[in-house]
Amino acid sequence: MEFKKFKAATVQTSPVFLNVEKTIDKAISFIKEASQNGAQLIAFPEVFVAGYPYWNWIMTPVQGSKWYEQLYKNSVAVTDESMKPLFQAAKDNNIHIVIGINERGDSYGEIYNTNLIIDNHGSLIGKHRKLVPTWAEKLTWTSGDGSSLKVYNTEIGPIGTLACGENTNTLARFTLLSQGELIHIANYISLPVAPSDYDMAEAIKIRACAHSFEGKLFTIVSCSIISQEIKDALREDVTNVDELLTRKNSAFSGFIGPNGAVIGEPLIDDEGMIYADIDLEKCIQPKQMHDILGHYNRFDIFDLRVNTTPTRNITFIDNHEKFNKR
Repeated sequence: MEFKKFKAATVQTSPVFLNVEKTIDKAISFIKEASQNGAQLIAFPEVFVAGYPYWNWIMTPVQGSKWYEQLYKNSVAVTDESMKPLFQAAKDNNIHIVIGINERGDSYGEIYNTNLIIDNHGSLIGKHRKLVPTWAEKLTWTSGDGSSLKVYNTEIGPIGTLACGENTNTLARFTLLSQGELIHIANYISLPVAPSDYDMAEAIKIRACAHSFEGKLFTIVSCSIISQEIKDALREDVTNVDELLTRKNSAFSGFIGPNGAVIGEPLIDDEGMIYADIDLEKCIQPKQMHDILGHYNRFDIFDLRVNTTPTRNITFIDNHEKFNKR
């Protein structure tokens, strides 16, 4: 049995705010650099394409309505022409990509917080839609469903992903673990508007360490930062935007090993890209003590059922032929 060893990269940066093409160009520049440095996997932040709805936290819903419209116009479908360079970059650079997007739904009031999993051949092998938008995010995003709670087998190992706050959802995390997840991508946005006693960077680290320690796997965290460009854009509606969206310890990106410990030096608040060597063989020994997917559980006592049926907005029933036969 072969246990994969590879180098991974994680990015902590901001998108080009509400600009799909330029954000994808920025992503590709990181992809090329990571590949040149030997990485076979790169993780990008939550809704990196092309921005997070910070206005939900610092404006009234009425004020934020025009910004929702801008976000919808800069949301994407995976089949859009603008997305093709991203898939091509994965193939050209022989690298796996996990990246967050604002995914456009069928209705103008429908945007999903979605993570894409792209393999090193440039194929979209999966996407996960955030199950529950957090707090003020409900003004923007539609909830995903259980059909996207999947783990994807790749040439470097089985990959799963959750976005931001849903990394605190124990049952969602267990659903991925139960499918053999060994590489977990947890992506986030920095949230300076949190309560004063809330350390966002520390909270992100705690979640990642908990998942790695419980599941005995590697977690890769990618978090965005808030650029001056974003603040300047929102300033037209909120004059004290710098005060509201500036705060230390609001972003954490890094790597967590199967023992629950941070690997190397993480990025806290700073923009950049860091690397770690991933050796999936290191997942074996920790499981000998606590394998919650096997010997260290009681499935005769606990029974988790997950509805993986995609949500249907409407079901059409035609009884015309049935009644004509009577």
